[in-house]
Amino acid sequence: MINKLVKKIKETNAPVVVGLDPMLGYVPEHIQTKAFEEYGETLEGAAEAIWQYNKGIIDATYDLIPAVKPQIAMYEQFGVPGLAAFQKTVNYAKQKDLIVIGDVKRGDIGSTSAAYATGHLGKIRVGNNTYSLFDEDFATVNPYLGTDGIKPFVDVCKEENKGLFILVKTSNPSSGEFQDRLIDGRPLYEWVGEQVAKWGEDHMGDDYSYIGAVVGATYPEMGKVLRKIMPKSYILVPGYGAQGGTAEGLKPYFNADGLGAIVNSSRGIICAYKDDKYAKFGAENYADASRQAVIDMIEDINSIF
Repeated sequence: MINKLVKKIKETNAPVVVGLDPMLGYVPEHIQTKAFEEYGETLEGAAEAIWQYNKGIIDATYDLIPAVKPQIAMYEQFGVPGLAAFQKTVNYAKQKDLIVIGDVKRGDIGSTSAAYATGHLGKIRVGNNTYSLFDEDFATVNPYLGTDGIKPFVDVCKEENKGLFILVKTSNPSSGEFQDRLIDGRPLYEWVGEQVAKWGEDHMGDDYSYIGAVVGATYPEMGKVLRKIMPKSYILVPGYGAQGGTAEGLKPYFNADGLGAIVNSSRGIICAYKDDKYAKFGAENYADASRQAVIDMIEDINSIF
């Protein structure tokens, strides 16, 4: 799957992933009204609204981008109906030939880790039948529990030719409370980056590993160091736009060939119609505003090369 991701990034000339992180307040009123007319003001109605919202954004942007990244918490907050909307979103994105990065941030050990890996990336056997479940192409994973937590995911990834993005240095302001702590004179995130590179050696694609890293756009100097530590790991970069990351600050995350990183934007794309810059589109044409925001983001990022 890493080979397909790299291929699609080259084809679209867009090292961009759209974060499908819908809150109900993001969904335009006309979509909510229609969903509530059909299902009432229920969890099912909310789930239908966010699914239709996602579908509109995917329809408007799939030809421009290589991947989407749905954040599962935004769906879990609506319970089982929300998870059904997550599943519909994953399935529809894959129908449009998009790579799906499941932003699930799982992290446990042993059989629990294996169960998470099976649920999101693998297959489950029930009697004589085998089922793919959420079936994302990549998943985000928390490495805090060490190799015991990562190996079950890597094992499933090998079976399914799928991949991981492991949290190394996150974009949130308090990430340094743990991630920047010095261990033997070096910050923890460097030790984690080295381990990601080692895990990745065991599951390689043509040019890059199936085992990538999450490194926030808000820390470009740290990104420069981690790029050298993980030369074969693709870096998923959150924090662009709404969280303060800039295109110029993204340079260190990429290799000399212009590859090696994929930059996420969530609110900046899916809520573009709420931005003064795109207000002319209006709520009825929210998906067109998202499309223009994607075009602008691609142009902005490609300006650094």
